[in-house]
Amino acid sequence: MSATTALRDSARRTARRPMTVLVTALMVVFAVVMVAPYAFMAVSAFKPQGEIFATPLRFFPRQFTFESFSALFSLLPYARWYFNTLLVAVLGTALTLTISSMAGFAFSKYEFRYKSLLFTLVLGTVLVPFQVLLVPQFQIVRLLGGFNSYWALVIPVAANAFAVFLMRQYTLSVPDELLDAARVDGVGEFGLWWRIVVPLVRPGLAVVATITFLAYWNDFFWPLIVTTEPDMFLVNLGIASLIGPFESQYGVLLAGALLASLPLIVVFLFFQRHIIEGLTAGATK
Repeated sequence: MSATTALRDSARRTARRPMTVLVTALMVVFAVVMVAPYAFMAVSAFKPQGEIFATPLRFFPRQFTFESFSALFSLLPYARWYFNTLLVAVLGTALTLTISSMAGFAFSKYEFRYKSLLFTLVLGTVLVPFQVLLVPQFQIVRLLGGFNSYWALVIPVAANAFAVFLMRQYTLSVPDELLDAARVDGVGEFGLWWRIVVPLVRPGLAVVATITFLAYWNDFFWPLIVTTEPDMFLVNLGIASLIGPFESQYGVLLAGALLASLPLIVVFLFFQRHIIEGLTAGATK
């Protein structure tokens, strides 16, 4: 019986081998198609201006040069744009993590009137397009004098319904007995959240942090609305301002885009294990 089973397993593996090879080949092709434009951008940032669109097209430059990077920092306030983007992304991510984890803790571990209704309303905001809220948010920021300020870039988009939902699902897995035991030991409600819940839901926090950081770093439309001074531009807005109707310095654009993409790669690589763990755990909740 065991020999028969072994033969059947071997036959199944042999039958699946062509499909495995096909899927692997398709994934390799897909990866090359996705990576090739970024690789060309990264290499072209080190080309002289006249060689970027030279014919025949060359992938590697004849001579590597840092002229585009030098012009990027000497002619433009790119360092200030980079600082603005990093500050807004870090502050916004920290605020979103605080709000979503606290709200998820409240919705999962407390009983209060209209709890289900409030949670439904929070989830309902996901269905509201951002364009619908644009004019009210613009009026609020204008009345409060928030143009060209960091808080106007951070606060209006810090409360994320998806993040609240995800943290609620993770917090549901925290045992109520553990919280009750901590209350018996004299731990306050804030201490329950900070000392017990937060360490236990770190995979979920990593997922929310990564998604939020990417959203803040890649945001373009809202900074375009609330910033008018070049010193308050974010990286994406600053790079877009370099595209003119008559002439564009594509070497400078590629250098700025390459530097703007590096933090996203670093964040993803740093949280990669936590993201996979968080998404895998979240799929079973």
